[in-house]
Amino acid sequence: MSEREGFSLGTAHGADVQKTGDDWKLVLVRELRHPPGLVWEALTDPAQLREWAPFDADRSLATTGKVQLTTVNAPSPHVTECTVKRADAPKLLEHTWGDFDLRWELEPLANGTRLTLFQNIDRRYISWGAAGWHVCFEVLARLLDRRPVGRIAGPEAMKLDGWQSLHAAYTKQLNT
Repeated sequence: MSEREGFSLGTAHGADVQKTGDDWKLVLVRELRHPPGLVWEALTDPAQLREWAPFDADRSLATTGKVQLTTVNAPSPHVTECTVKRADAPKLLEHTWGDFDLRWELEPLANGTRLTLFQNIDRRYISWGAAGWHVCFEVLARLLDRRPVGRIAGPEAMKLDGWQSLHAAYTKQLNT
Protein backbone atom coordinates (compact mmCIF):
# COMPACT_ATOMS: atom_id res chain seq x y z
CA MET A 1 0.00 0.00 0.00
CA SER A 2 1.48 3.39 -0.96
CA GLU A 3 1.83 6.04 1.73
CA ARG A 4 -0.65 8.25 -0.13
CA GLU A 5 -3.29 5.58 -0.60
CA GLY A 6 -6.48 6.77 1.04
CA PHE A 7 -5.28 10.39 1.12
CA SER A 8 -7.97 12.84 0.11
CA LEU A 9 -8.29 16.59 0.16
CA GLY A 10 -11.64 16.74 1.87
CA THR A 11 -13.88 19.75 1.41
CA ALA A 12 -13.15 23.46 1.67
CA HIS A 13 -13.92 24.65 5.19
CA GLY A 14 -12.76 26.79 8.07
CA ALA A 15 -11.56 29.74 5.97
CA ASP A 16 -12.28 33.41 6.31
CA VAL A 17 -10.84 36.74 5.21
CA GLN A 18 -10.19 39.78 7.35
CA LYS A 19 -9.81 43.08 5.52
CA THR A 20 -8.41 46.25 7.04
CA GLY A 21 -8.07 49.04 4.48
CA ASP A 22 -6.01 47.58 1.64
CA ASP A 23 -4.62 44.76 3.81
CA TRP A 24 -6.07 41.28 3.42
CA LYS A 25 -5.57 38.44 5.87
CA LEU A 26 -6.41 34.80 5.29
CA VAL A 27 -7.69 32.99 8.39
CA LEU A 28 -7.81 29.19 8.46
CA VAL A 29 -9.10 27.12 11.36
CA ARG A 30 -8.62 23.40 11.84
CA GLU A 31 -9.49 21.10 14.70
CA LEU A 32 -6.89 18.42 15.24
CA ARG A 33 -7.28 15.31 17.42
CA HIS A 34 -4.00 15.91 19.21
CA PRO A 35 -2.98 17.97 22.26
CA PRO A 36 -1.44 21.41 21.78
CA GLY A 37 2.03 20.17 22.75
CA LEU A 38 2.15 17.72 19.83
CA VAL A 39 0.77 20.30 17.40
CA TRP A 40 3.32 22.85 18.67
CA GLU A 41 6.17 20.40 17.95
CA ALA A 42 4.87 19.89 14.41
CA LEU A 43 4.79 23.69 13.90
CA THR A 44 8.28 24.33 15.24
CA ASP A 45 10.50 21.26 14.78
CA PRO A 46 12.45 21.37 11.47
CA ALA A 47 12.23 17.58 11.02
CA GLN A 48 8.43 17.67 11.32
CA LEU A 49 8.09 20.80 9.18
CA ARG A 50 9.86 18.87 6.39
CA GLU A 51 6.97 16.41 6.48
CA TRP A 52 4.09 18.84 5.92
CA ALA A 53 4.96 22.57 5.61
CA PRO A 54 5.64 24.48 2.37
CA PHE A 55 9.03 25.51 3.73
CA ASP A 56 12.08 24.07 5.48
CA ALA A 57 13.60 25.79 8.52
CA ASP A 58 17.28 25.89 9.38
CA ARG A 59 16.46 25.77 13.11
CA SER A 60 13.55 25.29 15.49
CA LEU A 61 10.85 27.95 15.40
CA ALA A 62 10.25 27.44 19.15
CA THR A 63 12.42 30.44 20.11
CA THR A 64 12.46 34.02 18.89
CA GLY A 65 15.13 35.30 16.52
CA LYS A 66 16.34 34.90 12.96
CA VAL A 67 15.60 31.76 10.97
CA GLN A 68 16.07 30.85 7.32
CA LEU A 69 13.02 29.41 5.61
CA THR A 70 13.46 27.71 2.26
CA THR A 71 10.34 27.48 0.10
CA VAL A 72 9.96 23.94 -1.25
CA ASN A 73 8.95 22.95 -4.76
CA ALA A 74 9.60 26.48 -6.01
CA PRO A 75 10.81 26.81 -9.62
CA SER A 76 14.20 27.90 -8.25
CA PRO A 77 15.68 27.82 -4.75
CA HIS A 78 14.09 30.51 -2.61
CA VAL A 79 15.70 31.07 0.80
CA THR A 80 14.39 33.90 2.96
CA GLU A 81 15.81 35.27 6.19
CA CYS A 82 12.82 35.41 8.49
CA THR A 83 12.13 36.26 12.11
CA VAL A 84 10.31 34.37 14.83
CA LYS A 85 8.65 37.26 16.64
CA ARG A 86 6.79 35.34 19.36
CA ALA A 87 7.05 31.77 20.54
CA ASP A 88 4.76 31.09 23.49
CA ALA A 89 4.61 27.29 23.68
CA PRO A 90 2.16 25.69 23.14
CA LYS A 91 -0.20 28.60 22.51
CA LEU A 92 1.13 31.13 20.02
CA LEU A 93 3.74 31.30 17.27
CA GLU A 94 4.35 34.41 15.15
CA HIS A 95 6.93 34.56 12.40
CA THR A 96 7.62 36.07 9.03
CA TRP A 97 8.04 34.18 5.78
CA GLY A 98 9.28 36.57 3.16
CA ASP A 99 6.67 39.33 2.93
CA PHE A 100 4.13 37.28 4.87
CA ASP A 101 3.35 37.50 8.57
CA LEU A 102 2.10 34.20 9.99
CA ARG A 103 0.36 33.87 13.34
CA TRP A 104 -0.47 30.39 14.64
CA GLU A 105 -2.84 30.15 17.60
CA LEU A 106 -3.32 26.85 19.41
CA GLU A 107 -6.36 26.47 21.64
CA PRO A 108 -6.83 23.32 23.72
CA LEU A 109 -10.07 21.45 23.18
CA ALA A 110 -11.48 18.53 25.16
CA ASN A 111 -10.35 16.17 22.41
CA GLY A 112 -7.46 18.01 20.76
CA THR A 113 -6.46 21.43 19.50
CA ARG A 114 -8.05 24.21 17.51
CA LEU A 115 -5.29 25.52 15.24
CA THR A 116 -5.85 28.94 13.68
CA LEU A 117 -3.51 30.41 11.08
CA PHE A 118 -3.58 34.10 10.20
CA GLN A 119 -1.55 35.15 7.13
CA ASN A 120 -1.43 38.46 5.30
CA ILE A 121 -1.82 37.82 1.58
CA ASP A 122 -2.39 39.63 -1.69
CA ARG A 123 -6.13 39.59 -2.43
CA ARG A 124 -5.49 37.98 -5.84
CA TYR A 125 -4.00 34.87 -4.20
CA ILE A 126 -6.33 34.29 -1.24
CA SER A 127 -8.12 31.25 -2.65
CA TRP A 128 -4.79 29.79 -3.85
CA GLY A 129 -3.36 30.30 -0.36
CA ALA A 130 -6.40 28.74 1.29
CA ALA A 131 -6.24 25.69 -0.97
CA GLY A 132 -2.47 25.36 -0.51
CA TRP A 133 -2.66 25.55 3.28
CA HIS A 134 -5.65 23.17 3.16
CA VAL A 135 -3.41 20.53 1.55
CA CYS A 136 -0.66 21.21 4.10
CA PHE A 137 -3.14 20.83 6.98
CA GLU A 138 -4.45 17.53 5.59
CA VAL A 139 -0.85 16.28 5.42
CA LEU A 140 -0.20 17.60 8.95
CA ALA A 141 -3.26 15.76 10.30
CA ARG A 142 -2.01 12.51 8.76
CA LEU A 143 1.48 13.10 10.21
CA LEU A 144 0.03 13.65 13.70
CA ASP A 145 -2.10 10.52 13.26
CA ARG A 146 1.17 8.61 12.55
CA ARG A 147 0.01 7.91 9.01
CA PRO A 148 2.41 10.24 7.15
CA VAL A 149 1.98 10.79 3.44
CA GLY A 150 4.99 13.06 2.89
CA ARG A 151 4.97 16.74 2.08
CA ILE A 152 2.74 17.91 -0.76
CA ALA A 153 3.30 21.58 -1.62
CA GLY A 154 3.49 24.02 -4.50
CA PRO A 155 3.02 22.64 -8.01
CA GLU A 156 2.80 19.10 -6.63
CA ALA A 157 -0.32 20.06 -4.66
CA MET A 158 -1.93 21.52 -7.77
CA LYS A 159 -1.57 18.12 -9.50
CA LEU A 160 -3.69 16.33 -6.91
CA ASP A 161 -7.08 14.96 -7.85
CA GLY A 162 -9.58 17.45 -6.56
CA TRP A 163 -7.24 20.47 -6.44
CA GLN A 164 -9.19 22.44 -9.04
CA SER A 165 -12.53 21.90 -7.28
CA LEU A 166 -10.94 22.70 -3.89
CA HIS A 167 -9.54 25.96 -5.25
CA ALA A 168 -12.91 26.80 -6.83
CA ALA A 169 -14.72 26.07 -3.56
CA TYR A 170 -12.42 28.43 -1.64
CA THR A 171 -12.87 31.08 -4.34
CA LYS A 172 -16.63 30.85 -3.84
CA GLN A 173 -16.47 30.54 -0.02
CA LEU A 174 -14.14 33.55 0.33
CA ASN A 175 -15.78 35.55 -2.44
CA THR A 176 -12.42 36.25 -4.10
